Amino acid sequence: MVQDSHPIRVLVAKPGLDGHDRGAKVIARALRDAGMEVIYTGIRQTPEMIVQAALQEDVEVLGLSILSGAHMELMPEIMNRLKEEGMSDVLVVLGGIIPEEDRQPLADMGIDAVFGPGASTQQIIDYIQAGKREALAS
Repeated sequence: MVQDSHPIRVLVAKPGLDGHDRGAKVIARALRDAGMEVIYTGIRQTPEMIVQAALQEDVEVLGLSILSGAHMELMPEIMNRLKEEGMSDVLVVLGGIIPEEDRQPLADMGIDAVFGPGASTQQIIDYIQAGKREALAS
């Protein structure tokens, strides 16, 4: 297995008009504490702003937090823009209040994981680290 010594680079973003960012900040801090390099873009980011930041920061993981219920409107645009920029290899995780019936359509559009309000920060850390190890092995 190939060893990779640099920290995992993660962009944490809040797309749309949702102004509640406490959860995103908690996740960003937990990922940082786990040794990841975290860039937090703040609230009210457009899909274009998020993808441009991910491209400029050369991230391996994009973590999105949506509590507004607009995930089915925002995520297709974000995923399409990632594809257009040649960033299909970025691990995309979504957190927030996501109804069960939306999880499969989100997976179908390329979202790697959805974490709801009951998920622990350790579950998210473990998932990201496992995804990074899998990418190195392939």
